[in-house]
Amino acid sequence: MNRIVQINITGENNPKHIHSILQTLSTYEVSILDINQAVVYESLSFFLLVELPRREEDYEVVLKDVLYQSHNLGLHMEFRTVSSEEYEGWLRSRRQKRYTLTVLGPTLTARHISGITELIRKVNLEISYTHRLSARRPLSDSGSGPTCIELDLHGPAVDISWLRKEFQALSQDAGIDIGIQEDTPYRRHRRLIAFDMDSTLIKTEVIDELARRAGVSQKVCQITERAMKGELDFKQSLINRVAQLKGLPRSELEQVAREMPLTEGAQRLVRNLKILGYKVAIISGGFNYFGRQLQNRLGIDYVFANELEIEEDRLTGRVCGEIVDGEKKAELLQHLADREKISLEQVIAVGDGANDLPMLNLAGLGIAFRAKPLVREGAKQALSNVSLDCVLYFLGLRDREAIA
Repeated sequence: MNRIVQINITGENNPKHIHSILQTLSTYEVSILDINQAVVYESLSFFLLVELPRREEDYEVVLKDVLYQSHNLGLHMEFRTVSSEEYEGWLRSRRQKRYTLTVLGPTLTARHISGITELIRKVNLEISYTHRLSARRPLSDSGSGPTCIELDLHGPAVDISWLRKEFQALSQDAGIDIGIQEDTPYRRHRRLIAFDMDSTLIKTEVIDELARRAGVSQKVCQITERAMKGELDFKQSLINRVAQLKGLPRSELEQVAREMPLTEGAQRLVRNLKILGYKVAIISGGFNYFGRQLQNRLGIDYVFANELEIEEDRLTGRVCGEIVDGEKKAELLQHLADREKISLEQVIAVGDGANDLPMLNLAGLGIAFRAKPLVREGAKQALSNVSLDCVLYFLGLRDREAIA
């Protein structure tokens, strides 16, 4: 058996350096077992795991030539022999469970990363690679977008629900967002995304705006508070709130629809997902009238929401048909996955309310967006400190791969 050697080369980055090292090795019977390269600013780190000829004289000649070439290039080289037992053990570790950790926020500091690596160490996971997903920006532009890094982890199987809660607690204290997913083929091959509408795809709660225009804001707020205390379920709350809107002219709905403000990043997110071949849906406890407006505006494929009854161009104060509550949202999500002939693992759901939790937890990737603590705690992932298009980072998409 040939000798296995780990070669580490560091120094100033130059495109010719790696070529020169590999050209030196190519004159001998050298097999590449593993290779990795990283460039940070102007510094190069180049790593090789190679099989060298077994004969002592050949083995020494190869290493001397590489060492000589490295010296001539102004690089620093270190090497060590790896035993067959070490190599086999290393191979076994590569077959352990793998996870992907996404870390993002307005800025990331050494303190943030230190807290994350400490938690990783506690559960006996190791970092295989660290990548930057967000674009590098000039100092003068440092506040214009989030910073995002992705860590590939491996190690023993962990209680991922417990680990998510630990990372969630850490993220809330630090003002950043941290998501962990099992590294499966589905992560980069999702095909459907479903959004809640109010306070997710758009910034406002439409029913509150309608209540303001109808002059019944206080009554609607009181009903909402009763629902939050558990005195009313979502269906009862919606029926009672819509009843307060009786007589509101259709023209007021049209005005609200024209003024609906999109959440930051919503248009960019939908545009990129459509280009990538995703189907995009709205599954909302809000109203179809406004969902259809967004459908035309953003090119959304499906809209499921509640239907306001309108007679003689005024609201009757009633809702038509079956009410879309939390249970119905999950049912509709399953229906869309079946219709698209995909697994639920290939589905993303994004929402902010308690009635979104059933569909968030049914989807392969469920994200609580700028949600209340109860919803954040109940969801698999959460985004609280960044814009909606940062969902793309959870798919492993780099800024340079996204459409501006």
